[in-house]
Amino acid sequence: MSYKCSLGRMFGVFFKVGLFTFGGGYAMVPIIRGEMVDRHHWVTDEEFLDALALAQGSPGPVAVNTSILIGHKIAGYAGSAAALAGTVLPSFLVILAIAGVFDKMREARLAEAAFAGVRPAVAALVLGAAWSLGSGCLRTSRNAVVAVSAFAAVAFLRIHPAAVLLLAGLGTAAWEGLSSRRAKRGGS
Repeated sequence: MSYKCSLGRMFGVFFKVGLFTFGGGYAMVPIIRGEMVDRHHWVTDEEFLDALALAQGSPGPVAVNTSILIGHKIAGYAGSAAALAGTVLPSFLVILAIAGVFDKMREARLAEAAFAGVRPAVAALVLGAAWSLGSGCLRTSRNAVVAVSAFAAVAFLRIHPAAVLLLAGLGTAAWEGLSSRRAKRGGS
């Protein structure tokens, strides 16, 4: 299998993403996208969105799942392992380093202020990721209807996101199937 990059380089890029991203999986999404799509051109925007959608619907942290799927796309199972190790190792090392002093850190006013400042920044990163991803996939009225319906189902009807993703996928596949059958009947 020919790789788009070396496994060591892939590990390094995912390590950097994991090291410099705070706030959890959704905060990592725009960073992963920027590295994979914009900077290194290892995957296209469409491939990234497909990986993100599959990662979102799978159990586990979305950033880790996305990294594994993109690593596999780039370099197979070895790529998945390199991406996984690169993504989780920084967090593991940081958590290991602060575990002993966490209670003391939490009580410090400066640390409390820093955490209070990080929260809105993380929310902004998540909104930025939503804007970036949404602008790429909302090009058709059908996709816009699916997106608004999914948002309403989760935000207002409190339907579990996994069920919404399943319904959106099945509904869109059914729509495409009906559309292609109509086109074949109309064209023959």
